[in-house]
Parts: sequence; C-alpha cells; structure tokens
Amino acid sequence: MRSTERRPRNFSDIGVRVGLLALAAVLLMALQISGNLRPAQSLIAQLTAPAQLSATGVTTSVEGFFASLTRLRTLEQEYAAVQIRADQLEAENKTLREVERENEQLRSLLNFAETRPRLELRGAQIVARVIGEESTNFFETILIDLGQVHGIRTGMPVVTDQGLVGRISEVTENTSKVLLLNDSGSSASALLAESRLNGIVHGSTRGDLIMDFIPQGPTFEVGEAVLSSGLGGKFPRNLAIGVIEAIDSQPNAVFQTARVRPAVDFGSLELVMVITNFEPNESLPDFLAPAAQVATPTPVSSEQTETGQPGETP
Repeated sequence: MRSTERRPRNFSDIGVRVGLLALAAVLLMALQISGNLRPAQSLIAQLTAPAQLSATGVTTSVEGFFASLTRLRTLEQEYAAVQIRADQLEAENKTLREVERENEQLRSLLNFAETRPRLELRGAQIVARVIGEESTNFFETILIDLGQVHGIRTGMPVVTDQGLVGRISEVTENTSKVLLLNDSGSSASALLAESRLNGIVHGSTRGDLIMDFIPQGPTFEVGEAVLSSGLGGKFPRNLAIGVIEAIDSQPNAVFQTARVRPAVDFGSLELVMVITNFEPNESLPDFLAPAAQVATPTPVSSEQTETGQPGETP
C-alpha cells in the first residue's frame, strides 16, 4: 500500500530546485540575447492569441455596455430638458395666439367705432354668463365688467363689431347684466335692408331670432339683411341684427313671419361695447302688442239721424 504521508523537505532538495531555476533563467537569457528564442515566442503568441483576443473582446464589450448606459442616462436627461422646454414654448405660443386673437377683436371693435363717430362706445369684457329659468320662460344674460361708476345705465344698447347684442337690464356699482337679443323677453324694431319692410325681431325659448309683423303682400327673399330700424326708441338705427334664414307666409294671415340667422354668435361673446350716448325711449308703444288689441270702430247709434249727426231726433 502506498503511503500518503509527505516526507519533509530538506535543504538539499530546495537547493537543487533553485539551481535548476537559475540555470533555466540563464539559458533563457542566452537564447533571448542570441535571438534563438523568437520562434518559441512566436509559437506561444500564436497559441495564446485567441484567448487574448477573447479577453480583449469581453473587456471591450463590458466597457461599451457601461458607456452605453452612461450615454442613455445622458440622453434621457437631455430629452427631459427638451420636453420641458417644448412645453414652455407651447404654453408661450398659446398665450401669444390668445393675445393676437384678442388684439384682432379689439381692432375690429375699433374699426366699428371709427365708422360710427356719432356713437359713444365703451368697451366691456364678459365676466360671467347666466342661464336660468323663470316661471314662464327661459332667460339668458351676460355679465360685463362695467357698472354705475363707469356711467352705465339700464336700457343702454350693447353691440359688437358684428351687430346688436342686447341691452343693459340691471346695473350694479361695478358690473352690469345684459339681456341678450335672442332671449324670449327681448325685442327690437327691424327693417329689411332691400325690400324696406318693417317688423319686430324677438327671441324665443330656444334662443332663435324671429321676425314678426312683416306686412303681408310685399315679397322679400332669404338672405336679405335685417337691420335695427330705430322705431320704438330702444336701439339706434342701422345696427346689424342678422339675415333672413326662412320665410313663413300664409295666404290668409295678416302678417308674414321669418326666422333670422343672428349676425352675432351669442354663445362665444368675449368683448362687447356699450353705447353710452343713446337714450332709450321707453314711453313709446310696444310693437309686440297682439293684433287683437287694436281698437275696433265705435258702433253707430240707432238714434243717429240721416244727416249723420248724433243726438238728434227726427
């Protein structure tokens, strides 16, 4: 049986090994100096080249992976910064577009005022919209940022550069309520621009504009402009109300009726103007009175004489 016990090394064994190593070192140095070691070096290099290339490739791949992670983090940071800047620019662009749109509205209002030098106009901004319901009908009003301190009074007309909006219905110290023309409680005397027929434009519970009391007989056409006539004293003359959209003419009716497409978009009002130098005349008769209330002739007395003089007997 083979013994597994290791013999202790003595100094003679160590000396032999050191001597062999020194001899090998001297021999390698001699071969290196004489140039005889180059074939062996070349062979060793060829044998170890694949391993060296693999090690170098792995090292390069690891370095490239970590470099890619670093570049990715940098790109993410740059993208986040660019996105923040893009959001800021978009917000600034929206603000500039809003300012440009408001400036365009103001220019239009200014042009309207310049073409009507006799009217004193005070610009106002819509600050609220009120839509409600009363016991008999719907009502729609807007609230503007002008009031008593600005010289606003009840009944003053309200317009835009497009046409008639309505009239002041209530006034507080700093705000006023405007009853829109398409409200069922609003009305305005109107004139057809081409046929010169008169009538009354009023609102409805659905927000439409209806022109009533148009004389029967004369004809007019769809697309004809409707203007304020000034009759009744509520509004100045020649303010645009809209255009005829549809006509309802019954053969046996006393008056004709038409539906009017408003000149003003009542749902998107932002800036309006109040006519401050027009005094509405509320004492004039209301043209919306039903035709049935028109006075009938007084019956002739049976005691009237043949000569037509009442109170005499033959």
